[in-house]
Amino acid sequence: MSDEYTQLTQMIERLHRRMLDVIRFELEQAGVSDINPAQALMLGKIEGREVALRDIIERGYYIGSNASYNIKQLVDADYVIQKRSDHDKRSVKVSLTEKGQELCDRLTVFSARQSEMLASDPKSLDTTVSVLRHLEQTWSEYLRYGSV
Repeated sequence: MSDEYTQLTQMIERLHRRMLDVIRFELEQAGVSDINPAQALMLGKIEGREVALRDIIERGYYIGSNASYNIKQLVDADYVIQKRSDHDKRSVKVSLTEKGQELCDRLTVFSARQSEMLASDPKSLDTTVSVLRHLEQTWSEYLRYGSV
């Protein structure tokens, strides 16, 4: 079992990198050169709402990236608007610009195409999602309680 666990954890890491490669390819195909894949993932977390920067940093899954730096880059490239909260001047909220929403719409179409490609074997996909959820829960419990 230990060998399978090692293979699984290595596969997760490789899949994340491959997913970023696929997003990079899609961005290139769309002629978008002022955003990187991690930033594109962040746009997807913001889409359609005003989000606290703190929430993006705390809940984001941006391996190998600095969320604050990436948000600044998104603001500079006019994908995101950043403003101080009316109630707490220490809190910063971000929302998409029209340019950011247009890119999110393109990425949604891309995700739908990817989903269709995987739909040929829904039972296998369900099993995979179930296994990954179980792994996430196991790791979360380990971190919370120190053992499983």
